[in-house]
Amino acid sequence: ADNGEALPESIPSAPGTLPHFIEEPDDAYIIKSNPIALRCKARPAMQIFFKCNGEWVHQNEHVSEESLDESSGLKVREVFINVTRQQVEDFHGPEDYWCQCVAWSHLGTSKSRKASVRIAYLRKNFEQDPQGREVPIEGMIVLHCRPPEGVPAAEVEWLKNEEPIDSEQDENIDTRADHNLIIRQARLSDSGNYTCMAANIVAKRRSLSATVVVYVNGGWSSWTEWSACNVRCGRGWQKRSRTCTNPAPLNGGAFCEGMSVQKITCTSLCPVDGSWEVWSEWSVCSPECEHLRIRECTAPPPRNGGKFCEGLSQESENCTDGLCILDKKPLHEIKPQSIENASDIALYSGLGAAVVAVAVLVIGVTLYRRSQSDYGVDVIDSSALTGGFQTFNFKTVRQGNPLLLNSSMQPDLTVSRTYSGPICLQDPLDKELMTESSLFNPLSDIKVKVQSSFMVSLGVSERAEYHGKNHSGTFPHGNNRSFSTMHPRNKTPYIQNLSSLPTRTELRTTGVFGHLGGRLVMPNTGVSLLIPHGAIPEENSWEIYMSINQGEPSLQSDGSEVLLSPEVTCGPPDMTVTTPFALTIPHCADVSSEHWNIHLKKRTQQGKWEEVMSVEDESTSCYCLLDPFACHVLLDSFGTYALTGEPITDCAVKQLKVAVFGCMSCNSLDYNLRVYCVDNTPWAFQEVVSDERHQGGQLLEEPKLLHFKGNTFSLQISVLDIPPFLWRIKPFTACQEVPFSRVWCSNQQPLHCAFSLERYTPTTTQLSCKICIRQLKGHEQILQVQTSILESERETITFFAQEDSTFPAQTGPKAFKIPYSIRQRICATFDTPNAKGKDWQMLAQKNSINRNLSYFATQSSPSAVILNLWEARHQHDGDLDSLACALEEIGRTHTKLSNITESQLDEADFNYSRQNGL
Repeated sequence: ADNGEALPESIPSAPGTLPHFIEEPDDAYIIKSNPIALRCKARPAMQIFFKCNGEWVHQNEHVSEESLDESSGLKVREVFINVTRQQVEDFHGPEDYWCQCVAWSHLGTSKSRKASVRIAYLRKNFEQDPQGREVPIEGMIVLHCRPPEGVPAAEVEWLKNEEPIDSEQDENIDTRADHNLIIRQARLSDSGNYTCMAANIVAKRRSLSATVVVYVNGGWSSWTEWSACNVRCGRGWQKRSRTCTNPAPLNGGAFCEGMSVQKITCTSLCPVDGSWEVWSEWSVCSPECEHLRIRECTAPPPRNGGKFCEGLSQESENCTDGLCILDKKPLHEIKPQSIENASDIALYSGLGAAVVAVAVLVIGVTLYRRSQSDYGVDVIDSSALTGGFQTFNFKTVRQGNPLLLNSSMQPDLTVSRTYSGPICLQDPLDKELMTESSLFNPLSDIKVKVQSSFMVSLGVSERAEYHGKNHSGTFPHGNNRSFSTMHPRNKTPYIQNLSSLPTRTELRTTGVFGHLGGRLVMPNTGVSLLIPHGAIPEENSWEIYMSINQGEPSLQSDGSEVLLSPEVTCGPPDMTVTTPFALTIPHCADVSSEHWNIHLKKRTQQGKWEEVMSVEDESTSCYCLLDPFACHVLLDSFGTYALTGEPITDCAVKQLKVAVFGCMSCNSLDYNLRVYCVDNTPWAFQEVVSDERHQGGQLLEEPKLLHFKGNTFSLQISVLDIPPFLWRIKPFTACQEVPFSRVWCSNQQPLHCAFSLERYTPTTTQLSCKICIRQLKGHEQILQVQTSILESERETITFFAQEDSTFPAQTGPKAFKIPYSIRQRICATFDTPNAKGKDWQMLAQKNSINRNLSYFATQSSPSAVILNLWEARHQHDGDLDSLACALEEIGRTHTKLSNITESQLDEADFNYSRQNGL
């Protein structure tokens, strides 16, 4: 009646049944200004109305639907109403806005549950943001988070580095305790940025990020055993050491406190060398006409490892003044005939020896003259029987025989020296003797027979005659070089003088350095020396030199050990420095994987090589930083150094540089290709360039890197895609194979293979082909040759970039990238110890110099030594960006660095480039 509508009487309902609610209104939230709908459904129901906050809702605001339940035949009624945000906001009461349904039937009414309606919201600001923390490893981490006020209450989720944290998958993390994040035992992997994320049906809110740093305080390793006493006898000292590696400090953890080295005194007993007593009296003369005397080594006797007396402990002599000399008879009883017979025997023996000596001399001269008259070449090609890989026997030309000056005398071609092996040359003498000009173009008046072993095997005799033409050649012998000209065959030929070639200029550079220090560079070798500021006392100056061993390496490999770098000498050896200097040596090992055991070795004054350190071990005497192509070593003494490597697995790789050079042969139709495989160090390739410049060779393609594995498989070099009908290669010479050991243990010596191509007509001036260099079951490289054989049309390919040869010696401030004023500020900031480890240790870590920190701890200014190492490492590739980034990261916790701005470093970088003409 209050709603102005009577209950209809025509609606059937089952007698005795009150309305039963099938669906009751649920609690709801109003989001922003969107109204919400409340609904209820009852059976049997003649009518349903909503009552909100104790008052009936007008029937016009109801939306009703009727249906019939087929199973029971009862009428089902469903009613909807909308509630707006304005209605909820206008209500003021002791409880939330609520609504319920009332349903009628013939027997009475039923009421539904009360559904509350609230306005949903979420505040912007967190009541408590998580705070960053630094905790030790295995410590507990608790990050508090109180989300913003909101209806409904916000759910909290934690993010680590923007990734959700699932506490159910990590038992070490708990996020259920009052929205807090608890990490029971901190691990290194727990370091990161943590964010608290709060969300409800209205919005999401992010807290400020909290940085968690899990650090590791350094711990000392066990003491080493006491060293032997440093003196052989007398009072000396012993020492033992330990390193801060158990564990090493990490993420700003504190460095170990205490000393890394302990010394104690020791006393060793001095060795006493033995000495002889005086000789005893002579004994009585014996029946053998001898008497003797003795002495003992007791004045004093040797003790404590001393030497025993040198010399005889017993002497004997004739005691009859020479009268008892034969069969114990006096001299006057010996018959004169015996003396005459002895004299005759001596005379005949002397005459026989003289005759034998004369015969040997005559035979030697004859053989020498025959060997000197042999002047010819016999090339036996056995490639058809050996799978196509070239193996040659070279019978070398006999040089310097004065008998050949007589043109009427013909040389004997039956006696010769034989070289057996692939046509790949390594020794400098063989290398030039076996070039195409010396192998296939002999003297003009000599015919050379070339016979194929393949034809021999078929029973066919194949002959070819080659007549030499006028040409000039270069023949190596010893260390000097000379030139000679071949004259026409109707003239007397000059004999090539192989006695000497001028020695190659020593690879050496020098510079005078003082207190300001500087940098000494060996041009185009990758070798450099950095003398730090203050390493040389004030008012002093030294002439410092640096050189590379160009001969056979004096460091002989033991077992599987391989020489990976040139032997570099710096001096003078008696010079002392107050701050370690940095020596940069290139190497050819691929250090991207852990397959090498690399050592730094030094040559002693006696010429022996001793290991200074293993690159992976820690040492307080020197520091070694290994980069992909060079090694930077901090040293305090000059000398000769080299890097050696011992392969741990077959996957150890040496980096080889492969290059191809070309030049015209003495025969105008022939063109020579020389393919080099050398260790990938700039110095090794410079040796190749020097030899090729002397021979007139032209670089035909940019050199490429070849990764050569230590898997004992050989190297194959072949010529491919030769243009048909324009060029041809001599039969069975297109592919050559080099044994593994010659490539792996080359010890920085150039190794090359020679190929000879012949053009059909002189009009052919362009050559295009491919050179394939591959290791069996390994890597390969393709060199694309596209060149003109005419010197005027060739494209020049630069052998070396010249940036490091412009200033071989730089002294004073212009040699350093970091200005001295900025260097002083950095050292003043980081040399001061910090309890949290945010000192020079962090500077080393940010510059990826975080191994063997115990070495820097022994220096008076660790920061200065770290910056010197940075200077040596970035001498070619570097602006100051890497250092600026490191200082920027550390500067967030160091207010002292605020005066070193990025603009200052940029200006310093510009000034350095301008001073050095870059």
